[in-house]
Amino acid sequence: MEVRAFAEQVVLGRTLEAKLAPAPRDLVDRDPRPRRLPVLPNRPAQLRIVPARVAPRTPSIEGMTDPAQRARILHAMANHELQAAELYAWALLAFPEAPPAFRQDLLTILGDEQRHTRMYVSRCAALGLPFGSLPVTGYFWNKLDTLTSPLRFACAMALTFENANLDHTIDYAAAARLAGDPASAAVIDKVHVDEQRHVRFGWEWLGRLKPADRSMWQAYCDHVDWPLRPELARGKTFHRSGRLAAGLDPEFIRLLEAHEIDRSPEARRRREP
Repeated sequence: MEVRAFAEQVVLGRTLEAKLAPAPRDLVDRDPRPRRLPVLPNRPAQLRIVPARVAPRTPSIEGMTDPAQRARILHAMANHELQAAELYAWALLAFPEAPPAFRQDLLTILGDEQRHTRMYVSRCAALGLPFGSLPVTGYFWNKLDTLTSPLRFACAMALTFENANLDHTIDYAAAARLAGDPASAAVIDKVHVDEQRHVRFGWEWLGRLKPADRSMWQAYCDHVDWPLRPELARGKTFHRSGRLAAGLDPEFIRLLEAHEIDRSPEARRRREP
């Protein structure tokens, strides 16, 4: 099976089972160019992407103490991971001429994102909220027009979204444990460990692909376009440990930590599609 065909299955599959099916062992990458480049994924009806303004707001982390709210939070996490799987598959279609090692990294991370989705879907079901019971948004997909090169993709997905998740996963796993839900905490912990490798992917390819005369920080900032920006690459509480484990250098971590998040209602409205 061609990598291209597998990626198309993940992006264009009309069932969750098709999207989350692991890659076959006999994948080859001899014909990477897609027939067309999707601008949105196919989804089963219950997972169709809707605008954020018409979807119920995901509870804050304080909601982890309530099983019903915790299920809604995990439902949102499952959708985030599904979007990530779809977008890593999309990148395999969008960048057929990327270095083979870059494409192999995309494929490996895609498999991780599929596994994360399956784990969160399982926890949602255990908490009585089957995945697809709530409307889901397309925050990651809404940034597609900024993902115009392998480097911009790595900066957006790995060094922004997944970088921020290094913080979110620590905080939400702790909240799940405090709520007496070690099973959900264990899932979130596993995601955190994988996110370190995903951020390392972004870091290493930033180093390989950036202009020689730009520092790592300068090149990162050069390759994220509004509304993406450094403040979105961190959580409310900044945890250095995950960045150090991912291999980011101390200066990059220092500069990222200095970017406080604007949480005013006006800033939230600017961020949401």
